[in-house]
This record gives sequence, structure tokens and C-alpha cells, in this order.
Amino acid sequence: QVQLVESGGGLVQPGGSLRLSCLASRDIFRIDTMGWYRQAPGKQRDLVATVTSGGSTFYAESVKGRFTISRDFAENTVYLQMNSLKPEDTAVYYCTANMMTGSFWGQGTQVTVSS
Repeated sequence: QVQLVESGGGLVQPGGSLRLSCLASRDIFRIDTMGWYRQAPGKQRDLVATVTSGGSTFYAESVKGRFTISRDFAENTVYLQMNSLKPEDTAVYYCTANMMTGSFWGQGTQVTVSS
């Protein structure tokens, strides 16, 4: 099992940047896939970005070129760098870890993009 704690959300103006952090309770080196999802009010939870244990990344079309997922093995942390933020990026962002033993989720962090 793994516990995940997200941080870094907040209020930002359109065009601004935020960096989300996901601190894991264990070594992330061998976690199959880690990623970020988001859920806006009244909408389903959607995939934003993932990174595999081998370092392969995937991004939703809506965030390609603006968001970057990365890992720091020494800190057991996965980051989501979000640039050129738009109002439609407003959502609760969740970190997830997929392992052989199951999928695990953090509690989420709110990102609000508004002027």
C-alpha cells in the first residue's frame, strides 16, 4: 500500500502557473504508474497525466504543451507543473498510484483559475 498527500493547489489568474506535489509514503521507484486526475464540479474525474516506472509519460490533449509530470525519487514525490493555466483547468486535482496490489488515491487539492 501507499499513502499519497497532494499539495500546491490554490487560486491563480489565467495565464499563471502552479506546481502540484504528491508525496508518497514509500519508495516510488517501483510503482507501476503514477499520475494526476482532476474533477470539476458536476463532472467526472478525468485523467490529466501519467508517468510509468520506466519514465514514459502520457498527457490529456487538453493539457499537452502546458503541463509537465515529473518525479523525484529521493523525495518520493511526483510533481505536476502547470503553466498557461485556463479557467477550464479549475478542478480538484488527485494524485494516484497504480500497483499490483491496487490503485491508491490522495485526498485531492483544489486548483482555481480565475481573475
